[in-house]
Amino acid sequence: MGCVFCEIVINPQLASIIHADDIAVAFLDRRPVFKGHVLVVPTTHAPTLIEIADPGAYFQRVQLLIQAIEQGLGTDGVFVAINHRVSQSVQHLHTHLIPRRKGDGLRGFFWPRTRYEDQDEAIQFAESIRHAIPIETDATAFN
Repeated sequence: MGCVFCEIVINPQLASIIHADDIAVAFLDRRPVFKGHVLVVPTTHAPTLIEIADPGAYFQRVQLLIQAIEQGLGTDGVFVAINHRVSQSVQHLHTHLIPRRKGDGLRGFFWPRTRYEDQDEAIQFAESIRHAIPIETDATAFN
């Protein structure tokens, strides 16, 4: 098979399982950013969010786990992250749920930030993305 997350779905004893059902499996990350760092994966192999069959059901599980982390660990919040292709260490969709506490030292995103040269450049980027949306929408609603 070759996919470590598919193997965990099939053999739950390979990980510290938090939750498992027919939609998703959640387990502790072996190399956590902070203790209690959870990975949520769909039970059916899907390399990225684009390939997942039912994102609504999957994200209901993510919501459930966020609430459980906050309540179970007494955290102030949870950092939620998904890599899409680039920096995706395992080619199986997985959502990182990282417990957060005020003053924990984690600063926003993990990479340097940039700026648009001006508002015209920002508008060009927005239009390029907007025009690539594959569904019919009222594009003016986003202005």
